[in-house]
Amino acid sequence: MSSVAAQDHRSAATAPAEAPASPARRGMSRKHREWLAAGLFLAPDVLGLLVFVAVPMVLSVGLSFFQVSGFGSYEWIGLGNYERMMDDPLFWDSMRITGLYVVILVPVLFCVSLALGLLVKQKLPGMGVYRTVLFMPYVISLVVVGVLWKFLLDEQTGTVNRAMRAAGLDGESWLGSPSLALACVIAVMVWVMMGYYMIIFLAGLQEIPKEYYEAAKLDGSGPWTTFRTITWPLLRPTSFFVLLMSTVAAITGGLDLIFVLTDGGPANGTSLAIFYIYQQAFGFGEYGYASAMGSFLVLIMVAVSAVIFKLTRGGRFDDGE
Repeated sequence: MSSVAAQDHRSAATAPAEAPASPARRGMSRKHREWLAAGLFLAPDVLGLLVFVAVPMVLSVGLSFFQVSGFGSYEWIGLGNYERMMDDPLFWDSMRITGLYVVILVPVLFCVSLALGLLVKQKLPGMGVYRTVLFMPYVISLVVVGVLWKFLLDEQTGTVNRAMRAAGLDGESWLGSPSLALACVIAVMVWVMMGYYMIIFLAGLQEIPKEYYEAAKLDGSGPWTTFRTITWPLLRPTSFFVLLMSTVAAITGGLDLIFVLTDGGPANGTSLAIFYIYQQAFGFGEYGYASAMGSFLVLIMVAVSAVIFKLTRGGRFDDGE
């Protein structure tokens, strides 16, 4: 008995002593450590947003109160640029075209991307290849996309019109007709963006538990009933993200594509607000006026985003209402 006690004493004596906790570890709770880690991970992105988004936006708002000449001189004019904007028919025409562009593009892009997401979710042979092919247009520069589609849609030598003539149909002036040019731009943008939002929808669809679908199958629910009662309600957060991001992209994006594909024509039929602002700033040197229009466009974008958030998250579409 004494030998066992002595052996236990020697084991305790030779066992390494537990290292004392560091002062920083003792003084910081787990919650504080998690907040610190989160802050360190977010810091690069937040810094980038401050330097490349927030600061330029503040400077743009400040610049909108000045008349800036091409020689770098600044003259304070107060709300003069905003008064000019209110009386500029070309600006409001570009806003009207932008509104039409957004109203058509966003629902079409949403539906096409959702349909593709449902399609590529199926476990069919070669589906990984199809996902890659559908996503590839998104990684191509919009300048390259514009050059490609300008070649395809050319009235005389374009591949589309050649195929139509071979089928016995008359070719169309796709980019030369005011009634067709905007539709072509929308179609090309859907082609470019659908792969990206398809992946977003696919990620949301894969988060839905399979047990729900198995229970619906046992209940005899058809595809449409399953989609309406399970897929669509549980896909609401993803739908909100896609709707918001596609709307913002439609309002503020597409400049490169418009510049290469139509240059705002014909007859300003594709002159979106972002393109008109670009023309005023870099075509005519009206940096103060362009800043005023840009600030107004940002306010419109914030208002539209708030409406989307209200309708899809905080309003009548909530589960509790």
